[in-house]
Amino acid sequence: MTDRAQTLKQQGDLAGALSVYETAVQAWPQSAVAQHNLASTLGDVGRYDESAKAAMAAIKLGIRAPETRLVLARAQMHIGQLTAAQLAYREAISLRPDMHTALFELTQLLWMSSADQNIALQPLVNAVRAYPMSADLHMALSQALEFTGDKPGAVRVILDLATRNAADARMMVRAADLLLEIGNLEHGRELAIRAFNADRSSFPAVMTLARAALACGEADGAAAAVTDALNRRPFDQHALALQAMVWRMTDNPGFDALYDYKSMVRSYLIEPPAGWSTRAEYLADLAAELKQSHHFRTHPFGHSVRQGSQLPNIFTVGTPAIQGFLQALQAPVNAHIEHLGTGADPLRRRNTGAWQIQGIWSVMLRPGGFHVDHVHQEGWLSSAFYVELPDVVTKPDARTGSAQGKNKTEGGDSARQGWIRFGQPGSPVQPVQTAQHFVKPEPGMLVLFPSYMWHGTVPFTGKQSRLTVAMDIVPV
Repeated sequence: MTDRAQTLKQQGDLAGALSVYETAVQAWPQSAVAQHNLASTLGDVGRYDESAKAAMAAIKLGIRAPETRLVLARAQMHIGQLTAAQLAYREAISLRPDMHTALFELTQLLWMSSADQNIALQPLVNAVRAYPMSADLHMALSQALEFTGDKPGAVRVILDLATRNAADARMMVRAADLLLEIGNLEHGRELAIRAFNADRSSFPAVMTLARAALACGEADGAAAAVTDALNRRPFDQHALALQAMVWRMTDNPGFDALYDYKSMVRSYLIEPPAGWSTRAEYLADLAAELKQSHHFRTHPFGHSVRQGSQLPNIFTVGTPAIQGFLQALQAPVNAHIEHLGTGADPLRRRNTGAWQIQGIWSVMLRPGGFHVDHVHQEGWLSSAFYVELPDVVTKPDARTGSAQGKNKTEGGDSARQGWIRFGQPGSPVQPVQTAQHFVKPEPGMLVLFPSYMWHGTVPFTGKQSRLTVAMDIVPV
């Protein structure tokens, strides 16, 4: 039965796997392993309350696996039981002190809850000292340092391991990317080449080679590496974003087709779902429900948010306005997909006319907050939906949305506080490429755009927060 469920999981049929595990628990209610498997799969489908209950049942039945505590901690974190989640993570680590996944997630939880780097990093720092040759722990600490604001420290952790001959292509890729980001281009390029030569089959290595060439202004090298990457994965969203950077650098006309802002970036005002008579009433209820679920003080690791919190998988919150959001999305998403149509380019080539949500989350940026420029690897189309905006964002402004010319921006980002911008890479490039297109948000607006398109948020001032929902869409 377990083999069948695992096969279904590997095939992406989580509902089928869940049904098998539910049957197993009914047949063997005193099996701790059956309860664990059920808890894990309930977490996979976002049923976190039930996941926590099944994990606790497995623990009461005597299971000693740290993985069960990890499942419990994740479920408790998602339902806002943050103190209990910390305890569950620590219990998992006590059972396996070098469990890098639990240590990384505990560090992230401590950071999001406290916004205090010293408090957050302590578990990982102690683990790295105890296991100085663990590549996984060094990688975890490096990422934690990066997203708590210490990129030079993140580089030192990786290079420290390399000096003791424990580095591999994965470590060199990580170090190269960080060195490029902090402006150490020569060393970053050297490690990118070494990583690629160490493992030419590695997709991350060829991508880092492309980023290094772009950062150093080497158009031919960047073009060759990006071509290699796209030959391996034609629809990889990051590879397409790097292709745009190469074409923009070389004035290749392919750039205008790939980053056709006028056609590919469009805004729609939603209509209120059933149960609400006006858009304003619906947005007020949606804002209230989302704010109740934003438990954290600051951003998670590995995401674009800075100085704000992120609520993953909003549909796991069962409140009416959040559940009604799916209905509100239907008309604008369908209209946008119909507008795009089909074609030979990487966006339209995948358009089947049908779609599903790959991920949906909410972000609350606080004053001074922003999104670093990024792309969405898991999507085909991505979005920003504006629920509640500060006055400084919605104030009247005479500026237009697009800059003139492929390498010219209108400047004056201070006049576009909180706007979404497009075309400014989150990866270093010479000569510098600035934002080309801006969209001014308004409450109730859904902005849709290709997932491979670089986008970010202009920082904003004042005392009010900026509340949004974002999602990735994939074709069916």
